[in-house]
Amino acid sequence: MSFLWLQTVMVVSPLVMAGYRTSGEAGGVDEVSEVVKQVLGDLYPGCHLVLLTAASPAPLFSSLLRHLSESVMAGMVVEAGWVLSQDKLVQDHLLQGLWGDIRTTCRGLIVDLTTTNDTNLVLKLVQISGLWQLPETRVLVVGERAGVKDVLLHHSFRNTVHAFYLALHDLTLHDLTLHDLTLQDLALNNLALHPSSRHRNARLRKILPREATAVSGGVWVYQRCLYCNNGEQDARLFHQGSSTSVTQIFDNVFQDFMGRKMRVVTAVPYFPYVDYKVGREAAGPVMLLDSLDARIIQTFAAKLNFTFEVYVDPDQSWGEERNGIFSGMMGMLQREVMDICTISGPTSKRLRVINYLKGYPSDPMSVTSLKPTLLPKYLAFIRPFKGELWLALLVSVVSWGVVLWLLQRAWRWMVGGKGVRLHTALLYSMGTLLEQQPPDPSVSLAGQVLVGWWLVFCLIITTGFRSSLMAHLTVQGMSHPLDSFEDLVKLPGRKWGTEAWELTEAVVDFFAKHPDPVVQHIYHKMEVMPMDVGLKRVLAGGFSIISFKNYINVIVGSRYTDAYGNTPFYTSKNAVPILAAFGWGIRRGAPFYQRFTELITHLDDAAIISYWTDDLISRKTREERNSAPLEFTAIHVNVSKGEDKEVVLTMNHLQGAFYLLLVGSGVAFLTLLGENLTHWRRSSLQ
Repeated sequence: MSFLWLQTVMVVSPLVMAGYRTSGEAGGVDEVSEVVKQVLGDLYPGCHLVLLTAASPAPLFSSLLRHLSESVMAGMVVEAGWVLSQDKLVQDHLLQGLWGDIRTTCRGLIVDLTTTNDTNLVLKLVQISGLWQLPETRVLVVGERAGVKDVLLHHSFRNTVHAFYLALHDLTLHDLTLHDLTLQDLALNNLALHPSSRHRNARLRKILPREATAVSGGVWVYQRCLYCNNGEQDARLFHQGSSTSVTQIFDNVFQDFMGRKMRVVTAVPYFPYVDYKVGREAAGPVMLLDSLDARIIQTFAAKLNFTFEVYVDPDQSWGEERNGIFSGMMGMLQREVMDICTISGPTSKRLRVINYLKGYPSDPMSVTSLKPTLLPKYLAFIRPFKGELWLALLVSVVSWGVVLWLLQRAWRWMVGGKGVRLHTALLYSMGTLLEQQPPDPSVSLAGQVLVGWWLVFCLIITTGFRSSLMAHLTVQGMSHPLDSFEDLVKLPGRKWGTEAWELTEAVVDFFAKHPDPVVQHIYHKMEVMPMDVGLKRVLAGGFSIISFKNYINVIVGSRYTDAYGNTPFYTSKNAVPILAAFGWGIRRGAPFYQRFTELITHLDDAAIISYWTDDLISRKTREERNSAPLEFTAIHVNVSKGEDKEVVLTMNHLQGAFYLLLVGSGVAFLTLLGENLTHWRRSSLQ
């Protein structure tokens, strides 16, 4: 075992370590050390060990060092009186790293109360050192029988899972003679001990424990029980004698909570994850309704034998952080007013003050808008091609006619002969595309080659247009659905909003810190309103709701969907994940945290949580749909006659052709009018 001696960088007061002997038979110290070894050595080899005493000297520690040297990797000796005599800044510096670092997987604490009856100094140091955040630390206290309950049930050990008290009978302490030790001897013995004084030139001393005699009456071993007195903490006699085994205790601590009452806090109802009914007393507990969190905690309660009460945060808020202090549910966990909070998301700020239990996949945010509408039939004849294709086709017709005209003019300029007029070339290019071409205007071989390739081009274009046109005439097209934030931003004059409770700290962090300008634009233009008001605005058109996907699907499915599944709303398929996961917040240092983690992992691995989620959504949708009227007037849906039947084209299908004919006739009439006016003006001038 390598105990740390850091005179200027870290830790502790100078401490003289000595052995002791007692009156009676030999072996008393060995009894104590054997129990210590079982608790801290055999079960967790390689533990980080802290030896804590009220004031120097610490006569018991020399024997403990000798018995634990083979099983403990590193540790330190702390004198509570000296550490607490320093100012706050020095205390924080000394206690930094007291319990090891993030690589430390096993910790042990031995508290020696054999030299003093005043335990206040030791327990105060235990509290400020942060032991309450390390529930798995093995704690062993050695002292007189009179202080068993006062120590084991002290607030500083409130989260400690395994704490034992070794009560010694008729204990008499004697210092041993200490011998000088050189640095070379220290290295050979692999022990780094504290100096005997607080000066740099203090002399190092070697521990030479003498023969220890027995403790008359043996050793009483008391155990701190987390859940044995109707679920409350208690101290009970575990063993009396010369040897004992504690392994079975470590394995059975969290098998039965003995009816302990857990305190649960929740915020707003967020189905399918949590739902509740407020009782008669506003400040009293609420009744959880069937929801995912309710099923999980009820399963835990049945498995571990505990009860629970659920309270609603007065502000119905997850909580915001200001100067390290949280409000809302997170604040209640931070102050240890509550043990557990229902559904919440992990953030860097929250994880500083709570433990997080990952429970289920997060609910991504989606965009809910009106369903894509049917495109007008009178535009069916132009929908086979996109706008850019129509533009390219127009440019091609004009360009080809101009090229043909220039080619024929060049041929006429070189060899003479008949040429081609520009309007003749343009009419030929257009007529060929419409499959009603006039006579070939080319008068040269080069012009005929150009016409041949133009005919091939027209064949491809007309074939594609004809087949696509038949599909658009028989099956009416739909407008483009809003499937992403980008689609939302592109629509001119579009507005969007969400509910106030959905803009929690985690969601605000996502939007405010996101590097994408589209997300930033969505956040800054976000309107806040109740969900019912927002959905009515969606029905009016030009508005969308941004909300958690499962949450909005339940509302739409139960209130705005008929028995045939028809609904006016469309929820985007491309949802945006805001958080990595959803789960529970648990107060920092809670001893049951690891046990809850094991149970939630088993439920997730068995796919129970995903099954419950789907079952809750479908059940809630059916129940509310059957019990409440729809909140929209009518849904116009074209029902298909069947894909195996022929579709007879009607005036509705071909109305676009008649509109085109009307437009063409109007243009021709205006052209005729213009020609007549021009002719009349010329005649009058002559």
